[in-house]
Amino acid sequence: MDEPFAITLDVGSSLANHTGTWRTERPVYLDRTPPCSAACPAGEQIQRWLYDAEDGGYEAAWRTIMRANPFPAVTGRVCYHPCESACNRGELDTEVGIHSVERFLGDEAVRAGWTPDPVATATGRRVLVVGAGPSGLSAAHHLVRLGHAVTVRDAQPQPGGMMRYGIPAYRLPRDVIDAEIARILALGVTLETGTTVDDVEAAAREFDAVYLAVGAQLGHRTAIPAGDGARILDAVALLHDVAAGQPPALGRRVVVYGGGDTALDAARSARRLGATDPLVVYRRTHDRMPAHDAELAQAVEEGVTVRWLSTVAHADAETITVERMELDERGFPQPTGEFEDLAADTLVLALGQDVDSSALTGVPGMLDEAGLVRTGPDFATARPGVFAGGDAVAGERTVTTAIGNGAQAAARIDAYLRGVPLKTPPLPPPATFDLLNTVYYSDAPASVRPRLDLARRVSTFDEIEGGLDADTALFEARRCLSCGTCFECDNCYGMCPDNAITKLGPGLRFTIDYDYCKGCGICVAECPAGAITLEPEES
Repeated sequence: MDEPFAITLDVGSSLANHTGTWRTERPVYLDRTPPCSAACPAGEQIQRWLYDAEDGGYEAAWRTIMRANPFPAVTGRVCYHPCESACNRGELDTEVGIHSVERFLGDEAVRAGWTPDPVATATGRRVLVVGAGPSGLSAAHHLVRLGHAVTVRDAQPQPGGMMRYGIPAYRLPRDVIDAEIARILALGVTLETGTTVDDVEAAAREFDAVYLAVGAQLGHRTAIPAGDGARILDAVALLHDVAAGQPPALGRRVVVYGGGDTALDAARSARRLGATDPLVVYRRTHDRMPAHDAELAQAVEEGVTVRWLSTVAHADAETITVERMELDERGFPQPTGEFEDLAADTLVLALGQDVDSSALTGVPGMLDEAGLVRTGPDFATARPGVFAGGDAVAGERTVTTAIGNGAQAAARIDAYLRGVPLKTPPLPPPATFDLLNTVYYSDAPASVRPRLDLARRVSTFDEIEGGLDADTALFEARRCLSCGTCFECDNCYGMCPDNAITKLGPGLRFTIDYDYCKGCGICVAECPAGAITLEPEES
């Protein structure tokens, strides 16, 4: 009788038997794209800097952030962290507090006086950046580090754009903005404040390239019927005046018309300026409100009320008239003809923001139908050598998106100045939750940042949320699952029945000897991070 095949093999370790010929599939190590990094508007390699932070390598983690984002202390406070919404850990227990760790790293850099890596050799090329907001300053940071001479011009007396003049100090303290801008200027960027660029065409002739980052700092105008004595302000102007230390007198009863984050910031600022009954009037329902839920929740905690499905029909000296709306079969609000008068000392309009495009009207093809700067995917405008980004172009209007635009535009401006094509390698496949082996991860509740007492929140512009300390930041960084990236846990090495996997040393990962690997797939199944895949063997 024939003996089973396995018994006919020679006695000895698996290394005595070249089982690679059995294989129909081979395991391959790969780095997948983590969902946090894919979702980051600033283009940060989030998982990479979290990995550094896990071992207490805070400066190395900060330097990794700085390759994409020169404002980690800012974005750690005001970014709405889509990275956390995408985090795979949220499927397991609670997403990693990425922005909390980022804020800790940004604050630690300011405290310790860390400085960016040295700039490249000077290229002799000159770039003008119009606008000292998050997009313009981000572009300036990256361009000067690439060796270009950068001048930033801004009409305001202080740099920062909407970071300074649009976001209240209770969310973003001014010393944080100042510290991170000072670091950019220390690289050699020339800043000219109180300077208006009235002619982009003339500027383009003066410099080798121009980046337009003028932002959207004009309140959107709308016609509200008003009687004599009606006090109507613009939310953008209100926030600007508060930031400049010149808050207007609002009275006790303030109504804010709008539903975005600017509307909530205006209402919350009014509360701190003495309004006892701030009210937000919004024409749609909660689920259609563009403001972020966290902002709305904090506003309600502070005494702001919201009147849904309502629109302002008329304003007088001490009252406003609102009309109740109702949703039609498509879910759109429609007028009902039912009106109500509400007591109001001031009406604040927060109905959107427009771009001041007066300097661009003389350049053909620069503006689209909405009054925004028209650009291609390379951030280039119709005028060669002129690029644009941030709130001046179509897209999401957040600080983090503007910072990302500045970094991407800088890379394209650099390629333009050097006369070479910009190479953008394709992203690896995504690291989805189903690829992880979560049995190897223990439960770890998220860290919670301290918050200012409510009584102080509504009476001062002190910062609301505190930061993590070193211990909690370290713990939070270690909650990262390292999705799609090998972190040398040794599971593949220990589980391989063929001893076909060799450790190469710390930081060097592993290699597979395909003479012995029979393609059983155990290493793939047991990889916690989903960083190994099976590929069909070539016949």
